[in-house]
Amino acid sequence: MAIELKGLTKRSENYSQWYNELVVKADLAEQSAVRGCMVIKPYGYAIWEKMQQTLDSMFKETGVQNAYFPLLIPKSYLCREAEHVEGFAKECAVVTHYRLKNDPNGTGVVVDPDARLEEELIIRPTSETIIWGTYKNWIHSWRDLPILINQWANVMRWEMRTRMFLRTAEFLWQEGHCAHATAEESQARTVEMINIYARFAQDYMAMPVIQGVKSANERFAGALNTYTIEAMMQDGKALQAGTSHNLGQNFAKAFDVTFANKENKPEYVWANSWGVSTRLMGALIMTHSDDNGLVLPPRLAPIQVVIIPIYKNKEQLDKITATVLPIMDELKKAGVSVKYDDADNKRPGFKFADYELKGVPVRLVLGERDIENDTVELMRRDTLEKENVPLEGIAQHIEQLLEDIQANIYKKALDMRQSRTYVCDSYEDFKARIDGGGFFLCHWDGTTETEELIKAETKATIRCIPLEGDKTPGVCMVTGKPSAQRVIIARNY
Repeated sequence: MAIELKGLTKRSENYSQWYNELVVKADLAEQSAVRGCMVIKPYGYAIWEKMQQTLDSMFKETGVQNAYFPLLIPKSYLCREAEHVEGFAKECAVVTHYRLKNDPNGTGVVVDPDARLEEELIIRPTSETIIWGTYKNWIHSWRDLPILINQWANVMRWEMRTRMFLRTAEFLWQEGHCAHATAEESQARTVEMINIYARFAQDYMAMPVIQGVKSANERFAGALNTYTIEAMMQDGKALQAGTSHNLGQNFAKAFDVTFANKENKPEYVWANSWGVSTRLMGALIMTHSDDNGLVLPPRLAPIQVVIIPIYKNKEQLDKITATVLPIMDELKKAGVSVKYDDADNKRPGFKFADYELKGVPVRLVLGERDIENDTVELMRRDTLEKENVPLEGIAQHIEQLLEDIQANIYKKALDMRQSRTYVCDSYEDFKARIDGGGFFLCHWDGTTETEELIKAETKATIRCIPLEGDKTPGVCMVTGKPSAQRVIIARNY
């Protein structure tokens, strides 16, 4: 049974297949009856909940409040901001009718042609339009600002090629929408939120990211600027893990949202929006996991420690349980989530493989002989190393070990990214090496034409213009024209 649990395709053989198998075998999610949509299973949702709770707390520390807005958006709203509707038009799911009726031919039910909506409704691909339609009723004076709102919701984008967590037709996310009296305040909030995403990625997901600004071609539809955090997956592809958009006054003008300033003169409001989604689940899997299954950072693991007893009879189990319960109490008091798996419906070998597959950071195995020796077998998931450690002080040892695992998997991911980041000045060299994956630091002349040429010829895109690092001007590797600084080019998910 244990061999079957571990029977994943190796990453080196087929990375995509490895990922798809792992999502299902680790009990994270499965395909649903609706094309392109998934069912997030309890274990997968528990990881998402920890992400959600952590981010929610980080948002609220900056004054953000949660609210909820409608799932359905009038089509006329979406059309008010030209760039916005153009950016999302091909992905929109449209509600046209509100009733079904029995088919007179006896084949079930059909759409009632007499129940067509007067105005078609869009299932939200994002909520800027419905929210700014609402803010018009909330904002009248400078005293009403700023508005700092976030919503946890689902959205739908009719993707043709889907992959669980990474790109699905329906997905879960949070979207923040802020309104400000000045351009400076809005810009400061835009940067503040991308900094929060970067801190969350690095401190909780143990995932190193590069902060940068998107090119005009890659920025959010209707934004003046899009800030991004870009992460490298183990196959060398980039993944956009979070974005924060400075929307300027575009949506305020589209929905006529004005306020009376301190001089009692009307001004349009300044806006930003920001969001991350269940795509972070895919990032978590592909940043750390191995051929044995998930490797979860302790700060996001639903179960941080699992304890498995080895026994032959009830008397031995009772003795082990009496030893384990005080340890569990001590761990729980320290904020460590721990599971004692004394169920007799699975053999120990099956349990070992199952928890390894699910990425539980620390496993303790305890038998009667261990109790006699005052020791316990401990295995850390990140390295698969086993050791026998004293029972005395085990809770404190585990607390420190969890921090060590968190730091170790971050370092491993950072080392991997650094080893696959290349400075490249030759377009021919770039084209020859891009199939191998990685981040390429290249000079670019800043034009959409050159950007589109690179994408057409190599399937790679400009992931971001980094905010930190080498700012030395140079010449574009494609055209030889002046370049302000190096940008990151990579293939992406």
